[in-house]
Amino acid sequence: MSAVLVIEDDDRIRLSLVMALEDEGYTVSGAANAEEGLAAQRSRPADTILVDLMLPGIDGFECIRQIRRTDDAPIVVISARDDTHDIVAALEAGADDYLVKPVAVKELTARLRALRRRARAIGPETVQVLRFGDLEVEPEAGEVRLHGTPVQVTRTEFQLLCELAEHAGKVLSRQQLLQRVWQYDGGDERLVDVHVGRLRQKIEDDPSAPKHLVTIRGLGYKLHR
Repeated sequence: MSAVLVIEDDDRIRLSLVMALEDEGYTVSGAANAEEGLAAQRSRPADTILVDLMLPGIDGFECIRQIRRTDDAPIVVISARDDTHDIVAALEAGADDYLVKPVAVKELTARLRALRRRARAIGPETVQVLRFGDLEVEPEAGEVRLHGTPVQVTRTEFQLLCELAEHAGKVLSRQQLLQRVWQYDGGDERLVDVHVGRLRQKIEDDPSAPKHLVTIRGLGYKLHR
């Protein structure tokens, strides 16, 4: 049974999320602020974390950053803020997905199921090292190296890189990547763009002029051999 932590300061919303997810079969705990949530995740790690952005004290962005320092559990932002800047900032802080309130329970649970499926299936079953010049990707071991030096990537970044590596030289559209990496049938393409940008910061010598992960304007992204 999957465990979910809900970090939400609005008592009514937090309780409704806890009850709705429990009805769907999840084990759910709640926290009214970031401090409580961080402590709860350290003592009883949840499989997935829901975070509101407008938290008292430590806000949601910093909460996500602190979780990401030691924990790669999938994080879903649930917020009333729908500005593109906020969405991008949350994803750059380390969130895996972003839903705008009010959230339909069926959509939320569908996203949670997709996140758990991704967590159980990283990379192909065969041992292999995929090489792209000075970039190496080892799917089964979960390793990425640039110039022989290990690169630290998040779970989502790794899955995105593996998908592109498995189809090296081919253009994958944003919708294809949403379906294959996030397992979403449709969705916000900004998820892909932000994670590509974060990945470039780690695997490119010059992220402003990428030589590995390139954009094919109007079509999508491609990983050069």
